[in-house]
Amino acid sequence: MRLRIIRLLPGHDTCDDVYNVSELARELKITQPSVSHHLLILKRAKIVKSRKMCRDVYYWVDLKQVNQLFARTQRILPKSGVTSK
Repeated sequence: MRLRIIRLLPGHDTCDDVYNVSELARELKITQPSVSHHLLILKRAKIVKSRKMCRDVYYWVDLKQVNQLFARTQRILPKSGVTSK
């Protein structure tokens, strides 16, 4: 579900592209509390950012943080891929 949320969210905070919890819940067909829970975990991991705009809080992906996470993950994975014994 968190990967689905990340795929939906834009990589910037432009008003036309960001989602609030209600919009994400509707799009993902899950409850608002479930979306809020997943967003909290993604925010704690610094993958998602948010900002209050008017009455709602809107979310987007922190692309810089995601790119750093991806680079760190690549460094720890074996270069030749998975091998079987």
